Amino acid sequence: MKKTQNIFFGRLRVLLLTFFVSSYIQAPQKASPETYLDSVKTELQEKWPDNRTINLVFHGHSVPSGYFDTPNVRTLASYPHQTLKKIKKIYPHAVANTIVTAIGGEQSEQGGERFKDEVLNHRPDVLFIDYALNDRRLGLERAKIAWENMIREAKSYGTKIILMTPTPDLNENILSSDTELEKHSEQIRQLAKKYEVGLVDSYALFKKIAKSEDLKTYMAQNNHINEKGHQVLAEAIITFFNK
Repeated sequence: MKKTQNIFFGRLRVLLLTFFVSSYIQAPQKASPETYLDSVKTELQEKWPDNRTINLVFHGHSVPSGYFDTPNVRTLASYPHQTLKKIKKIYPHAVANTIVTAIGGEQSEQGGERFKDEVLNHRPDVLFIDYALNDRRLGLERAKIAWENMIREAKSYGTKIILMTPTPDLNENILSSDTELEKHSEQIRQLAKKYEVGLVDSYALFKKIAKSEDLKTYMAQNNHINEKGHQVLAEAIITFFNK
């Protein structure tokens, strides 16, 4: 009887220990907008002569490049530059650069090929990756490999990373859960969790808008947002920089 009790209590201790240990082990989570860029925000608040240049690098395709109704490019109305204007309002003493390494028509494999020489060479403090609209040509598997390679390389460099899910394409029903863009969006969400980096869920933002408004008022053409659409992204990005 005593031996049986000892076995029972021994197993119970193991189960309780397993429970308490598992309670403290959390699954990977995407980075919190409130705290992820704390070190960068501290640098942005420094005044001369103690400040330094903060580089924000936007890597991707035509949308961060500023293409509206192709071939028209409205650089200063695009979300990278709208973001910089908002950052300067919050941090008037900061020296901050918006550097756009995006190329219209490019997908993430092509962006990955020039990542070291044309992106990391700018010494990004914060890197934004926005390729999903064009990654439909690659498919999920190839896109995932390309994104992971860039994420790993940037993390090893010490860069803070914010992944961007795609902006809309009016040729797809954004309210459907079975579109290519939704599948790529979900993959990007999972990558943000896996690598514990930032996420701007552009697709979810525009999906929410589409439930009550006509998305055409946010679009310059079927697959490019207009200035109003870029404003949506800049507002989402700035949540990472708010004090």
